Amino acid sequence: MREGQIIEGRGGLYTVRDKGGEAYVLRAKKKFRRQKISPLVGDLVLFTPGELEEHGWVEEILPRKSQFLRPPVANVDRLCIVAAPAPQPDWLLVDKLLLSAQRQQITPLIVINKCDMDEETLDFARSTYRDAQAQVVGVSARDGRGMDALAQALQGGLCCFAGQSGVGKSTLLSRLLDMDLETGRISRRIQRGRQTTRHASLLEANGIKALDTPGFSLLEAPDKMEPVTLPDNYPEFAPYLGQCRFTPCFHNQEPGCRVKEAAKIGEIDAQRLQRYQQLLSEVETNWRERYD
Repeated sequence: MREGQIIEGRGGLYTVRDKGGEAYVLRAKKKFRRQKISPLVGDLVLFTPGELEEHGWVEEILPRKSQFLRPPVANVDRLCIVAAPAPQPDWLLVDKLLLSAQRQQITPLIVINKCDMDEETLDFARSTYRDAQAQVVGVSARDGRGMDALAQALQGGLCCFAGQSGVGKSTLLSRLLDMDLETGRISRRIQRGRQTTRHASLLEANGIKALDTPGFSLLEAPDKMEPVTLPDNYPEFAPYLGQCRFTPCFHNQEPGCRVKEAAKIGEIDAQRLQRYQQLLSEVETNWRERYD
């Protein structure tokens, strides 16, 4: 058997690239279905090449160091969360993606594209996430500003580009990798992005290994996550640990909450706290219904 990495998957077929750069189209063994495991783009696998016109087989999926269900990819080292002035940013979606990265100890990077349109979105992101241990980078795929800094930040490891449709993920990757990837435009009528990437794919060039993924507007809160652990994933809450009246404190309805006091006086971004409380409600619902 040979070792390789899944770089694309569609229609039950998986394209795997071996260490020598050769690509093979394979099918997955039926045992994965019985084990309720699906091969993901980014997976390191053992495989048997096919003969002549026959497809080979994915024999084993090697242990994953990280995994996302949406986007469905594996072995990510850095999560690039892309937003832009248009379509209107969904900051709760950004927070959920940050949560996914925090829980798996993946380095997050918030990329604000289309800064040629305005810099208010970039300023907002920098203010909101100043203490969230997430670097914020402003770029423009159109005029090139910030692209050199972004390319430098992506050197080494596997990065995944994720975010809403229409924020320019494929356009950014086209410029970073010197590739001609399909891109779309914003619908003027509804100001939403048109999805152009339909399948996750692993691309590599210029020292960058990146996963291009389909855009999405909805992301569920984690299943079976104990609500008391949610505050641990908000680095800006850490300085106030142990200062609340109640222990544990969910920083929601409890009186004497130091985190809520910090938000009132501007030490913590108030809107970020409000979205945390919204996300906490989703996590609590999932926790109550975990055995249904």
